[in-house]
Amino acid sequence: MRTTRDPYLTMALNNAWANATLYGAISALSEEALAAPRPGFFPSLKATLNHILVVDLYYVDALEEGGQGRSVFDRADLATVAELAAAQAAVDMRLATFCSNMTPSLSDAPRATERREGIVTEQVGPLLLHLFQHQVHHRGQAHTMILDAGIAPPQLDDFHLEYGRVPSAQAYFE
Repeated sequence: MRTTRDPYLTMALNNAWANATLYGAISALSEEALAAPRPGFFPSLKATLNHILVVDLYYVDALEEGGQGRSVFDRADLATVAELAAAQAAVDMRLATFCSNMTPSLSDAPRATERREGIVTEQVGPLLLHLFQHQVHHRGQAHTMILDAGIAPPQLDDFHLEYGRVPSAQAYFE
């Protein structure tokens, strides 16, 4: 096992694992249960998971300099757990691939983000830190919604340390 790894890549892999674990826990939810009103910032688990996905798409596109900008927000919400899980896994892989190529100079490199007010230039490192924080923040809200749906929320924070690391996380370290 690698004992040293770029923290950006580690966070990207943690994110991919946490999302896969979360989607595994809700894989049997019907479209109706996914869209049912739940306590949280967004009105449903469906809305929360679509928000996480679209914001990930927005920032990964900016990091990759893909040029889509705010147009990613124009997409229709995905309606099923399977659709959301597949789309999230794809953007998670893009993020991990991006982070696997991190260097100090890339961390300091500028990236344009299209905002309502116009283009804002940010550095790659702070963009990644913001994206990871955003993911954790809203995944925590989804965690509460899963409990409200009658599903035992999965353990999502035992990834980084050897002690207590859940077996499903181990594959991300090999």
